[in-house]
Order: sequence, then structure tokens, then C-alpha cells
Amino acid sequence: MVIKMKNSAFWLSLGLSQILFVICLPVWLRLLSYLHPIVLVVVWMCVTIFVFFFVYFAQKETIQISKAMIKIVSGIYSAGLLILLFFRPANQEYSKINYIPFKTILGFLSGNGNFLIAFYNLAANILLFVPFGVVTLLLNKNSSRGPLLFVPAVVILLIETTQHLTRRGSADIDDFILNLLGVWIGYFLYPLIQKVVKVKDLEA
Repeated sequence: MVIKMKNSAFWLSLGLSQILFVICLPVWLRLLSYLHPIVLVVVWMCVTIFVFFFVYFAQKETIQISKAMIKIVSGIYSAGLLILLFFRPANQEYSKINYIPFKTILGFLSGNGNFLIAFYNLAANILLFVPFGVVTLLLNKNSSRGPLLFVPAVVILLIETTQHLTRRGSADIDDFILNLLGVWIGYFLYPLIQKVVKVKDLEA
């Protein structure tokens, strides 16, 4: 589970990521009115990983990370995301289903509703699922295209259905579209990620 990184790039990445997270803390705290407090952990992970990648890419450095460590970090991230999806503030109720593609998306783009909620439902619904596309290829780079397209769609559909049945979230075809788009963007970004992240199966 060892991650090999050069000290200079590591400390620069760590410092910049934490400074950026703290500077934007007032923005992150506003999310607490709409989401579970675990959102702060998820955002912290996203900011830290993004800055690490950006710094290492800019300095043309690489990060060697084992498959085991990728699975651990992915597991923590997935747990945090599931809490976000299924545990909302008590004053929120969900009972309706939207079957009409792009109805919710167009509604938010037209300026209806709170900006923070609109941003979360559009940008975040995409960005939060990008890591799954990247991780899938990092761990299974030789996988055939069929499962890469079919499995994420089934998993996201299952999440949307479960949210509706448990009244823990809204079942919306637009959420399905945005989440799946996020996974596919992760696939698209994989060649770029590969230039920085080098996966080493230390168990082999």
C-alpha cells in the first residue's frame, strides 16, 4: 500500500491543497444547509486529489500507488458519497419522480431556484462521479467496453431507485444522465491521469 512521491512535490501539493480548502471553507460550509456534514470530507478529498494531480502534472512528476491503496481511498470516497446521497437534513422530503430527460437540468439552467442547489445538482452530480470512471480504468485498464458502459448505468439506476423507495432522495432521470456523464468523463480523462498516476500492484 506504499505511495512513492518526491518530497518537494508532495509538500507543495499538500500545502496548496489545504490552503485552498481553508480559503474556500465559507463556500463549503454553505453546503451544510442542504447536505450531510460528510460533504466537508468529500470536498476535502476532491480538492486534495485535484491539487496533487495538478502540481505533479505541472512538474512532470509521477505518483506510484498500489492497487490496494486505490481501493482503500475509493472505498472511503464511496462511503462518503453514499452518505451524501442517502442522508439529508430532516426538513427535506422526496416523493416525486422525474421521467422527462433534461427537465430538471433546463430548469436549473434557466435560473429557477437557489444558485447553490442548482450548482450542486448540475456540476456536483457530474464531478462527484468522475473519480469512478478514472478508478475503474486504473484498476481494470484492459476491461472490454461493454461492462464499462453497462455496469455504471446499472449501479447509478439502482442508487436512484433506492433513493426513491427509501425517500432518501429524489429519483430523477437527469441525475442519472449527469452521474453517468461524470463516469464517462472519467474514462475520457484516463489517458491524462495515466501520465501522473502509475499503478503498481505490490501484491503481485
